[in-house]
Amino acid sequence: MPCLEPQARSKKLRACLLCSIIQTPIDFRRNGCPNCEEIMQMKGSPDRIQACTTTHFDGSVAVVDPEKSWVARWQEQVRLKGRIPEDVEQELESQGIKYPPTRPN
Repeated sequence: MPCLEPQARSKKLRACLLCSIIQTPIDFRRNGCPNCEEIMQMKGSPDRIQACTTTHFDGSVAVVDPEKSWVARWQEQVRLKGRIPEDVEQELESQGIKYPPTRPN
């Protein structure tokens, strides 16, 4: 049975500008980004969440079992609109991380 996001909650979702994961602002604040928290440091920082995530994204895929899912292996990335702040981009570059990340066409 498909799991659909309630309409009211889905309007409040945000996407990480580095890895594209989609969560609520509350989830970013409580847990940070599950993929790149060490780099993005959003946990507990509303200002950082605002700067490093966007509400402007197109497309999403929910995966229950990524190890067995062919969708998880072949899915296209979410399309995002926005850019991380210049100071965050410089932090990433100093760690050898290229921004924006290379995304499939």
